[in-house]
Amino acid sequence: MKILVTGACGYKGSVLVPKLLALGHEVLAYDTQWFGNYLPQHAKLTVQNIDTRTLDENTMPAVDTVIHLASVANDPCGDLNPALTWEISASASMRLAAAAVHRGVKQFIYASSASVYGIKEEERIVEDLPLTPISVYNRAKMVTERVLLSYAGKMIVQVIRPATVCGLSPRMRLDVAVNLLTMQALSRRRITVLGGSQYRPNIHIDDITDLYCWLLDRPDVQGIFNAGWENLAVGDMAKMIGEITDAEIVIEPSNDPRSYRLDSTKLGNAGFVARKTVRNAIDEIVDAYKNRKLIEAENMYNVNWMRGHHFT
Repeated sequence: MKILVTGACGYKGSVLVPKLLALGHEVLAYDTQWFGNYLPQHAKLTVQNIDTRTLDENTMPAVDTVIHLASVANDPCGDLNPALTWEISASASMRLAAAAVHRGVKQFIYASSASVYGIKEEERIVEDLPLTPISVYNRAKMVTERVLLSYAGKMIVQVIRPATVCGLSPRMRLDVAVNLLTMQALSRRRITVLGGSQYRPNIHIDDITDLYCWLLDRPDVQGIFNAGWENLAVGDMAKMIGEITDAEIVIEPSNDPRSYRLDSTKLGNAGFVARKTVRNAIDEIVDAYKNRKLIEAENMYNVNWMRGHHFT
């Protein structure tokens, strides 16, 4: 199978692409490479420095499947430049979807976000709840989902709403909850928790990338699916990390109102089984840090890196 992966050099893409190659697929990797390129050289891999905003019906490559990861990464990054965020995360995605249909792409896998639900009081956040996005990042994801689903009769459309991803990647991020708190514990011996009672759903990076691979051979699994199995209070995450690393925990006030528990029963019923946990992610990060395989760097913090290089 020939697969186009957008955002292929990012946090998830850098784990996903080697898995696709190991399965024997031919991969075309498009990325602006704002944070670098950590992909391995491979006979079946072509990496191109291409901005998805340049893709249209004339420049869309001939592929069987698109795995669309490219996006401005999260709420804080999106807020740096809302107009540009909308252009990259929504407008370019919509043009890409139209171009894919025009070129006869058979399957389109879209990395949305569980943050499209906004602030919810329900104990179980399931796929058919109304969406109340609270940021430009959330709204861009929601709009792209709806446009993609309008093409469901013309190609296989699989929309994944992942929980917050955690774990190691060649293009590491240290600005997502578990990774951030673990690095604080390791490098500063002190974990700063903002609030602590708010719940966050989590998914290991190996599970989310395994899911994208799993979907390739399951054209019957179509529509929208939550992906995240461990709903943990931020304070409980910090406690787990503190027990492993013997770091001090400091609680400070938070102005972030988001708190939700993701329910992924629908995906489980479709047959996908997660195999890793938050504890696995913490242990792997700790081991990599102690063995000097993970060294903290500026480009692992998206907001600061983008503020200094691209977005303002």
